[in-house]
Amino acid sequence: MTTATMEKSSTKAVTPAEWLAARKQFLTKEKEFTRMRDELSRLRRELPWEKIEKKYVFEGANGKETLSDLFGRSGQLAIYHFMFGPGWKEGCPSCSYLADSFDAARVHLAQRDTAFAVVSRATYPEIEAFKKRMGWQFKWVSSFGTDFNYDYQVTAGKEENGKTYYNYEMTDFPSEERPGASMFSKRDGEIFHTYSSYARGLDILLPTYNWLDMTAKGRDEDALPWPMAWVRHHDRYGDPKAMDAITLLAQPLKSCCSEEK
Repeated sequence: MTTATMEKSSTKAVTPAEWLAARKQFLTKEKEFTRMRDELSRLRRELPWEKIEKKYVFEGANGKETLSDLFGRSGQLAIYHFMFGPGWKEGCPSCSYLADSFDAARVHLAQRDTAFAVVSRATYPEIEAFKKRMGWQFKWVSSFGTDFNYDYQVTAGKEENGKTYYNYEMTDFPSEERPGASMFSKRDGEIFHTYSSYARGLDILLPTYNWLDMTAKGRDEDALPWPMAWVRHHDRYGDPKAMDAITLLAQPLKSCCSEEK
């Protein structure tokens, strides 16, 4: 049965009055969800802070930069852990899907005392070349040669064999690099780790998914081998040689994007 046939057979056409009644009933549930989300955000703000003792040094457009440098004049720092390992041909398509919204967000984050940066383990020249290709302007630095990615669960540890520690539990993940987001605060010159999120916890950062979730078809991914199998780099839609995210991630503990096109 095609998607169109399924939609036709499962969707009930109603009068305007019936539609309005159903919509208002669902609105009650939406408001409950909004209040629950507000409560989760409040509880997140009350989580304890972890003091950062290790000195991390990254490489970026300004040369060597410490974690403290990434704050600039802000008291908070939001970091996205982008799946892009050394030697990869390009960054992960799924992370790129998120990154397409970063430039718009960083401008507004700065007005709320929050700096924004992206960190990957690829070398800085590799990052800069891919960033130029994609047309992005946000700050992106390399953690190559540091413990940063390992400490924040976004690169497989050298001792890992089989199961891996990711999203605060032992699990399977098909690539040595993993996505995530981490938040930091600075107080009296000291830096604290306040929060990190991984896996489906990053859904909220995907504006395209949020738009699709409001449509009749939703994300329309049920028939795909993997939820984000349709995603490509924004300059590769329509390119038959472009590999999808599921193909790239199906290379265990290797770069998800290192195959020749």
